[in-house]
Amino acid sequence: MTEADDVIKGRSYWTDAWGKLRSNRLAMVCVWIVAFFAAVAAYGQCVSVYHHIQDTPAGYNRMDLDQQYEAPSLAHPMGTDNLGRDVMQRVIQGTTIAFQVGVVTSLIAIPLGLFFGLIAGYFGGRTDDCIVWLYSTFASMPSLLFILALSLVVGKGLLGVFIGVGLTAWVNLCRLIRGEVMKHKDRAYVQAAQTLGIGHMRIIFRHILPNVLHLVIITFSLRFPAAIATEVIVSFLGIGVQGEPSWGVMISNARLRLWEGIWWEMTFVTLA
Repeated sequence: MTEADDVIKGRSYWTDAWGKLRSNRLAMVCVWIVAFFAAVAAYGQCVSVYHHIQDTPAGYNRMDLDQQYEAPSLAHPMGTDNLGRDVMQRVIQGTTIAFQVGVVTSLIAIPLGLFFGLIAGYFGGRTDDCIVWLYSTFASMPSLLFILALSLVVGKGLLGVFIGVGLTAWVNLCRLIRGEVMKHKDRAYVQAAQTLGIGHMRIIFRHILPNVLHLVIITFSLRFPAAIATEVIVSFLGIGVQGEPSWGVMISNARLRLWEGIWWEMTFVTLA
C-alpha cells in the first residue's frame, strides 16, 4: 500500500505505527507492563495528594507495632515491615517516586541534549568546539560522585537526584543529535531554506528538528529506566530520597532483616 493510499483512506502515520506495534506480540507485552506500572504510579500519586490535602498520615507511613513482621496475607498481600507498615503500599509509593525520577530527569536532560546538539551540529566551528568540550567535561565526571557533591550543596533528597541525573544524562543525546544534524544540514531541503533567506533558528527548529526527533524517543526509552536505577542506587547508599519509601531505601532496610527470615519485603521490592 502506498503513502497516497493511506492519505486517501484517512490513515495517519500514528495509526499505521500503532498497527505495526499491535502485530508484535512481544512489543504489546512490554506496552502492557509499562501501562501497569504507570497506572500504579498514578494511583500512588493520587493517594499521596489526597492524604496531603486531608492532612492525614499516608498509609505507607502508618505504623502499627502490633503488626510488625507479618507474613503476606489477605490483609497485607506483601506483608509488613519492622514498624508494621504495609509493604504493598510502600512498593506502590516507590513506583510513584521511580516514575517521578524518570520523568523529571528526562525533562532536564532531553532539552539540554537536544538544544546543544542542534546548535553544535548546525553551526560547527568554535560553537561546536565549545559544546564538545562541555559535554566531554560532563561525560568525564562519575555520575554518582556528581550526585553526591550536589547532595552536599542542595541537601539530600529528590532535588539532588533530579539535578544530578539530569545534568549527566544529556551527553549521549547531544552526541547523537550533533552527528545527525551534521548530515542533515547539507541536504537539499536545508540548502533550499537557506537560499530563500530563512533564519538559522527557524531552519534548526522548524525543518531539521522534526527529522531527528526519533532519536529523542529512543533516548527517552533508554534513559527512563537508567534514571530509575541510578535513583535506587543513590537512595540505597543513603544520599537520595529521604523519609519516603523509595525502592532503594526499602532494599537497604530489608537486607538487614533477611537473616531473621523476613524475606517478603526484599522479595517484593526487588521484583518491582
